[in-house]
Amino acid sequence: MLIGGGRTFIAGADIREFGKITSGGDRKRGPGFVSILDRMENSSKPIVAAIHGTALGGGLETAMACHYRVAVPSAQVGQPEVKLGIIPGAAGTQRLPRLAGVAKAVEMCAVGDPIGAAEALKVGIVDQVVEGDLLQGAVAFARTKIGKPRRTRDLNDKLGDEASNPKVFASARDNSKKKQRNLMAAQAAISAVEAATQMSFDDGVKREAELFQECLFSDQSKGLIHVFFGEREVAKIPGIPKDIAQIPVKKAAVVGAGTMGGGIAMVLANGGIPVLLKETDQAALDRGLATIRKNYANSVSKGRFSQEVMDERIARITPTLTYDGFGDVDMVIEAVFEGMALKKQIFADLDKVMKQGAILASNTSTLNIDEIASATTRPEWVIGTHFFSPANVMRLLEIVRGKATSKEVIATLMTLSKKLGKIGVLVGNCRGFVGNRMFGPYRREAQFLVEEGATVEAIDKALYDYGMAMGPMATGDLAGLDVGWRIRKEFKDAENKSVRQPLVEDRLCEMGRYGQKTGAGWYKYDENRRPMHDPEVDKVIEQIRTESGRTPREIGSEEIVDRIIYALVNEGARILEEGYALRAVDIDIIYINGYGYPAYRGGPMWYADTVGLKKVYDRIVEFEKQHGALWTPAPLLKQLAESGKTFADFDKQVGQGAASAAEGKN
Repeated sequence: MLIGGGRTFIAGADIREFGKITSGGDRKRGPGFVSILDRMENSSKPIVAAIHGTALGGGLETAMACHYRVAVPSAQVGQPEVKLGIIPGAAGTQRLPRLAGVAKAVEMCAVGDPIGAAEALKVGIVDQVVEGDLLQGAVAFARTKIGKPRRTRDLNDKLGDEASNPKVFASARDNSKKKQRNLMAAQAAISAVEAATQMSFDDGVKREAELFQECLFSDQSKGLIHVFFGEREVAKIPGIPKDIAQIPVKKAAVVGAGTMGGGIAMVLANGGIPVLLKETDQAALDRGLATIRKNYANSVSKGRFSQEVMDERIARITPTLTYDGFGDVDMVIEAVFEGMALKKQIFADLDKVMKQGAILASNTSTLNIDEIASATTRPEWVIGTHFFSPANVMRLLEIVRGKATSKEVIATLMTLSKKLGKIGVLVGNCRGFVGNRMFGPYRREAQFLVEEGATVEAIDKALYDYGMAMGPMATGDLAGLDVGWRIRKEFKDAENKSVRQPLVEDRLCEMGRYGQKTGAGWYKYDENRRPMHDPEVDKVIEQIRTESGRTPREIGSEEIVDRIIYALVNEGARILEEGYALRAVDIDIIYINGYGYPAYRGGPMWYADTVGLKKVYDRIVEFEKQHGALWTPAPLLKQLAESGKTFADFDKQVGQGAASAAEGKN
């Protein structure tokens, strides 16, 4: 009997091993593992896998090479390799369809989500669910199988037939193209399972190995593995010890019950934290609560959780029109619209009612945290918490440190972000912080391209085909064009009047075209919010071209992508050099989790590394000659490109510096 001795059976392979293989290390690790599993399966003595915790990836492949499997009710099994841009590489795609059937195997290998013990029993992966002590239950089960080895490779009854299989694979490929756009590993996983239905077991294993190698050595796999480790790396903050004292956040409050405030209240309630939700008038409070109830009801209708869970979460949210009770909470998050005067007034009020030692946070997306903190007598307790809309869905949380923000407050927010199911990334205090500061040049270039001759649809299609969740114009319409318009007006006096500014979007806002919420923005929208081309926008664009003296020209998709993505990269390099982002990987994680950047490309900075920084730099120099000072290359990008280095090299230096500093303190 094979049983795990710790918290889990086998959570999967050591992902660092894949990096060793692709960088020229030992390539025999995979086949060696396969031969071990073959020896287990060919044993004349039955082997029973006893699963608790998780059996994922190589863990499930190990369990499937055993003759039988039992599991505790809380166990999970799965083949999540596709999330790292690879496929199962130790006969997982060959054994799984023999146990669970073709359709379930395709789903598990191509999508990568785990399933629970009850479902694993139902489909045939697990032979028995053990209630009570796993060791005792598994031994009792094993005694019933003495002398009865059963090789998974010989179980062919569930491999389907010539009539049903083609439909299963065609449907899976179609779904993958829609839901996992451009992801080669998903298609490879489907092909590997298909091989199980068309070849002998041994030939199927060989085909799986070929597909595994193709995926493993792809840029997509390297990018996704970079993201996997990056999500863990962003939690490490140089200069903040792991054992630093933190503030227990047992009660919280949110000021503002609009889209963001209501979503943030849900996030806190979902994390088990009771929250006061304040608005200035009853009608606004009622609207906010109605939206919260509607969001929760949608989740219940989709089976994400029960009505009982919904009722518990709503019960944690207490609506209020006053600051009564704010003196008892450990943290408050202000979530009103982007206006400095209003935010400073609220923080001055909070300073009077909040207890000493409470965290004062602002959900600003662009405004100066230090100026907001200046309205209080305790700037060390003030921090930015930039949630992304919808706050109850989006995983990213930009945590903005001010000049005076204490290490204890920063550490508390980094820890709290995990409890709330968010990926917290620490950023510095500049206009737009990291995400929105980079998003400015990204959307700026998209608008310039429209003024120069590209169509709105062509720009969105080029970026969508590149892998973005939405094109830049569609994104603006979804978020609300008035949001950026309001911010631009807030900073109007600070703008450099000699530098070219995009003109069309402000003109659209002046016409009341704010995007989906008003039924018209860059596109016109029907009652189901489906976008349609709008000739009115063409008239505005033509008017701007005439006023600016621009003659439209043909612009291809390659230039569209280069202009928009390299604008991101160049600004990201500037942010890195200025210290507003700790590492290039922090920028990558922000863009993947907050802006719909394709994870398989590893993030904008990782993507630039894969293209080659010299090539990126040369293209930016070319754009500078064509379009002026806005394209001046970031000094850090120039330095790395000319020295043959990468942003990954920059991150290594940051890590080594932090390690040296820690060693010096010790």
